[in-house]
Amino acid sequence: MRKVWAVIRREFVERVRTRAFILSTLLFPLFMGILVVLPAYLMSRSTGTKSIALVDATSDDLGQRLETALQAARIGKGPDALPRYSVTRFAARDRADQVRDSLVPSTGLSRKTSAAWDGILVVGDSTVPSGKAYYYGANVASFDDMRDLEQTLRPMVIAKRLEGMGVDLATVMKSVEGIDLTTTKVANGKLTAESGASTFALAYAMGFILYFSLLIFGTQVMSSVIEEKNNRIVEVLASSLTPFQMMLGKVVGVGMVALLQIGLWVGIATYLHGHQQQLMHAFGVTSAAGGPGISLPAMQPDLMAVFFLFFSLGFLLFAAAYAAVGAMCSTTQDAQQMQMPVMIFVLAGFLSTFALMRDPNGTAAHVLTFVPMLTPFVVPLRYSISPLPPLELLTSIGVTVVGMLLIVWVAARIYRIGILSYGKKASLRDMVRWVRSA
Repeated sequence: MRKVWAVIRREFVERVRTRAFILSTLLFPLFMGILVVLPAYLMSRSTGTKSIALVDATSDDLGQRLETALQAARIGKGPDALPRYSVTRFAARDRADQVRDSLVPSTGLSRKTSAAWDGILVVGDSTVPSGKAYYYGANVASFDDMRDLEQTLRPMVIAKRLEGMGVDLATVMKSVEGIDLTTTKVANGKLTAESGASTFALAYAMGFILYFSLLIFGTQVMSSVIEEKNNRIVEVLASSLTPFQMMLGKVVGVGMVALLQIGLWVGIATYLHGHQQQLMHAFGVTSAAGGPGISLPAMQPDLMAVFFLFFSLGFLLFAAAYAAVGAMCSTTQDAQQMQMPVMIFVLAGFLSTFALMRDPNGTAAHVLTFVPMLTPFVVPLRYSISPLPPLELLTSIGVTVVGMLLIVWVAARIYRIGILSYGKKASLRDMVRWVRSA
């Protein structure tokens, strides 16, 4: 055990001291911070108040109503919300084209002046029956801006149509008023404080963490084995360690690095979430522009224990498979091809989280709970939505442990011979022979 610990310590220390580990540990939280601040910052800076010239060619009060509705539109919510539009109405009965043409030279200018317009909105008597309005502006390629403009105009046009039909506007608007569906999770017959969005975010985050860890650190195990083979370091280690000890130490050491880095990221993400508003104000972003912000879901201790257990088992399982792939190859190019079967199972496990989120207690979910290569992804997802019965949970743990031991056993036998094989990529027949003879 002392020799295995020496390998674990070496793998852990060597990776933690690398420049890549330090930079990734620091840059990823910086990236998360940018994701928190940048969208709100861009919204507050680039989406300012639009100056619109309203060419009113109507014979009734539709133009005045549209002007009022546009001036009442706001960017965001709250008392600090900025006006979305600054509107100037031009009466243009029977001369809409002439007024529009006179305003076009002052529209869409790269350098703003007091007499410049972001856009020209033209409405007439045909707007109500046909639903047609015309907008000429520099931002017509912005689907969000055009959607906001349409949503602001639509209620006024509909109201005018209803009045023309003799329908009471207040009654109709009351009848078509939407509903606000608030979702709250129920677990084991008890209400929780989690919403549907937080449940989805938590389930997705757990699957993504395992997928990301295997994608980054699993390939590190494979690359490390290839590097030690090419440098002949493995021959020196084989003189004092068994192949199984070498593989176990490498897998556990890299796994500890993964847990350390992910733990740091989670801690920094929690800190950023707790100080989100301070970060917003530091960059001059108001709460109205920032919106509701990012909400981190709570993770109960039992769910954290289940996730940690299956993360560890899943990492050992797949990292051992990556180590076997590295032992079978002499170059990184060969390893990239040979790792595809392992990557298929990793990707299948991650994608299964999306498929099972709609029905976490269906037949497919129950079947996949007992597939060793998929349980590290499936069980934490199901448990985060609805805790599994104790018997089913224990059975899935047993199945995963058996599958992990089987994969480790096969990988160790391949690793034992593969680490001392040079010159060519191993074939399927070679792997079968190594497993039999090791």
